[in-house]
Amino acid sequence: MKIIQITDTHLSPNKPHFNGNWEPLAKWIEASGADLVVHTGDLSVDGADKDEDLTFSMDMMRQVSIPMLIVPGNHDVGHLPGSYQPVNPERLARWRRLVGPDYWAKDVDNWRLIGLNSLLMGFEDAEEQKQFDWLQDMLESRGDRRVALFAHKPLFVDAPDEGDTGYWSVRPAQRRRLYDLISAHDVALLGSGHLHWTWEGRFNDTALVWAPPAAFILDKMEREMPGERLIGAAIHELGETVSTELVAVSGMTAYFLDDVVMEVYPQAAPKAKKEPAE
Repeated sequence: MKIIQITDTHLSPNKPHFNGNWEPLAKWIEASGADLVVHTGDLSVDGADKDEDLTFSMDMMRQVSIPMLIVPGNHDVGHLPGSYQPVNPERLARWRRLVGPDYWAKDVDNWRLIGLNSLLMGFEDAEEQKQFDWLQDMLESRGDRRVALFAHKPLFVDAPDEGDTGYWSVRPAQRRRLYDLISAHDVALLGSGHLHWTWEGRFNDTALVWAPPAAFILDKMEREMPGERLIGAAIHELGETVSTELVAVSGMTAYFLDDVVMEVYPQAAPKAKKEPAE
């Protein structure tokens, strides 16, 4: 089975800064011979608050004839408690109405593919617990199927036992719950996005992949992270073994968010340094 993983398209009808990357990516996907496409979130620039961003983004996704499964990112449904746009019932309802389920499972051949809403993790509320209960059930009922997980946020950035990275990865308590479930079941792959860095690694017997973003990379506005800056997609071949190819897709532009952050995401712009008084 060949799966194309795309992530972080950041599409919008009103902030079209990265929309130009969709056409070459969609053409490449169509020519890829893939069986399935998985989008690991940040479908939109601001679907967390704007119906039109999700509607526009889904119109774009429907240009691809290959079946596609999608999980939300923080720009689609919100982020952690206390953030600029925390996840709430209204934001979840918008996604579920305009896109579909925010977590899902699909059986293909001898694989169970599971998509998670990693933005629920960190609230320690009923929605988070409901997803963990569902995940445990999906893993325990898989039979002899192998498992591939997909989520927006990665398990960790620098090390499996690191502390709370805040914005960037799953929080330690929820990460430990995921570790326990992954270790107890045959989870062969976990593909994620969010960081706008591209990387391959492992957690015990599980391959970890941060897929290339489709919209932009980061220059100096955030710290260096593991991996490389790459615009494109990931190709996962799932069979007796798992193999991944990270692809820089021809025709896509490696935009730097640093250049347009005040126009696209002013809330994320680094605070301007005050000029000394004269």
